[in-house]
Parts: sequence; structure tokens; C-alpha cells
Amino acid sequence: MVIEGLDGAGKRTLTDSLDAALVQRGASTSRFAFPRYDSDVHAELVADALHGRLGDLGESVHGMAVLFALDRRGAAGELRTALARVDVVLLDRYVASNAAYGAARLRQDAGGEFVEWVRELEVDRFGLPVPDLQFLLRVPRELAAARAAGRELQDATRARDAFESDDGLQARCALVYDQLAARSWLSAWRVLDGAAGVTPDDLVNALLEG
Repeated sequence: MVIEGLDGAGKRTLTDSLDAALVQRGASTSRFAFPRYDSDVHAELVADALHGRLGDLGESVHGMAVLFALDRRGAAGELRTALARVDVVLLDRYVASNAAYGAARLRQDAGGEFVEWVRELEVDRFGLPVPDLQFLLRVPRELAAARAAGRELQDATRARDAFESDDGLQARCALVYDQLAARSWLSAWRVLDGAAGVTPDDLVNALLEG
């Protein structure tokens, strides 16, 4: 089960709440969040590139996408183990994030060549497990941006990177996410309203009852 959405959409909060709700109902869970900045060298390189510490690497859409994909490839064994041992594996971002952000950077839509390239790289070539279900946590771009900015002010370790601070990119990415969900890309999708006034508990209940 994958939670997708823009930076600042509230994916981590929703994943926390959903995990707690599933455990309370007796389900066993395992969680992953991508990129794995604290445990994978490829994700560390992603962070450096996004903050301008690796020259012009961050400008390469395909180069960055390969680093994101290699981070997930490094977790593939753990993902398969978790899928075999627990009831629900929760993922905060997965392959669709790579497809959405890269396509948005190239100003392509979900039917463009980049999205297909990501699928071929991560699923066909790297053999990553295909999710059973993906959720798009949709929020207005302005709200997501405000949340990301507020998070930066409250936590000095969470300074916004080049993707998070690019409002135009975030707007284009939101459109690609909508298209991926409409196309049921890789698996079935459900779109959740994460706008202001909707609590994490509301979303958790919608997930578990849907």
C-alpha cells in the first residue's frame, strides 16, 4: 500500500495514523519511506544533488531518477521479506513519485515517454515489487507549499530542497499524479481529499472503510 502526493501533502502524518489504526485492529505492518536518506548511499547523493552540493547532477532528470530508483532497488529484498511476513506493507512514496516528478520536470504528461521509462527501469529491469494499491493524497498546491515552508521553519534539518521550493514543478507534478491515478498506473489508485479541515483520522477511516 503506497501513499503518494506532493511535498507537504501530509503523507508522513497519514502513514503514521494509518499504521496505528491497522495495528489497533490486529494487523501486522511494516513501513518504508523513500528516499531513505539515512540508510542508502544513493538517497544521500539525491539529498546532496537537491541541495546543490553535486555540481550540475541535480539538473539531470534521468540522472536523478536513476539515483531514486537505485535507492528502491537496494530495499527490494527487505520489501519482499516484509510482504511475506506481515499483513500490510506501508510505503511513503514509491515508483510513482519518480514518474510524476521526472515527467513534470520534463513538462511531459503521464502518457509521455519518461513515465514508461521509469516503469521499465524500476519494475522490468530492477524487479521492484508492484504495489497492490496506491493512494493519492491530493491537496491544493498552495496548501502543500505552505505546509512544507512551515515544516522548514519548525525543523532546521528539513530545509526545502530544489524540488520542494519550485512552485511551478509542484503544480505540474500534481497534474501528472492525477493522470497516473486516472490511468491506474501500475495498480489501482484511490484519490483522497487531504485539503485543510480534513483530519488524518478522517482519511484513515476512509481508507479502512473503502
